[in-house]
Amino acid sequence: MAFDLAICSEMVYTDLPHLERVERIHAAGFANEIWDWTAKDAAALVATGARFTSMTGYVSGDLVTPQGADDLLRTAEQSIPFAQAIGCPSLNLHGTGLGEGGIPVRPVEVVTGDMWLAAARTLSRVAELGARHGVTFVLENLNTEVDHPGTPFARAADTLALVAAVDSPHLKMNLDLYHAQIGEGNLVDLIRRAAPHIGEVQVADVPGRCEPGTGEVRWPFVAQALADAGYDGVVAMEAFAIDPSVEGSDRALEAFRAAFTL
Repeated sequence: MAFDLAICSEMVYTDLPHLERVERIHAAGFANEIWDWTAKDAAALVATGARFTSMTGYVSGDLVTPQGADDLLRTAEQSIPFAQAIGCPSLNLHGTGLGEGGIPVRPVEVVTGDMWLAAARTLSRVAELGARHGVTFVLENLNTEVDHPGTPFARAADTLALVAAVDSPHLKMNLDLYHAQIGEGNLVDLIRRAAPHIGEVQVADVPGRCEPGTGEVRWPFVAQALADAGYDGVVAMEAFAIDPSVEGSDRALEAFRAAFTL
């Protein structure tokens, strides 16, 4: 079984302009993933010849407040033409908008029952939007201990519950195993439970959020667990290179390829 391997171009080759990063990733045989599309040129990205598997699929908004839900739907719809222009099939969402340094725009200390119901309604609207335009939105789990304190619906168990409740082919789970290792652990059991709802997998080692082999996770074992669960979709390295030089980024890409080549 072969995974579709991708690299987040926001986090490697960081001394190079973004388009050069995209080109190097493409030349190495990987697809690309990007974050905020509003500061990027779709035509320039397409001109690189690169393939794109995921991008941030909204600009502002949240899942629970009436105005926040409307903002999320509005900016998600605005994101779709850019995704279609670059041939990107997946648009990534979070439990709430993230600001500078990944801090949530609307931090939440306690997620109430009413918030759960509101989030499910909002995500049902998102799935309907995806169905109308032929794209898939993916809801990413995050960790609140290190990177994103105060984010609601952050744990993988939360995103899985919401995606399963909506039960649409146009809303899937972006299972980020870096965040899950920090917040929950037990990755193999999580993969088995989430498998029917996974639209994408993202990885980085723990601690440090660098390439596979720099931390505590035995990634070839995790890769085999994904394959055993029947997953053969996108696995993306959303990680920094532990050596930030161009050569270090080259080595990070190869370490990732080795870990997820079965």
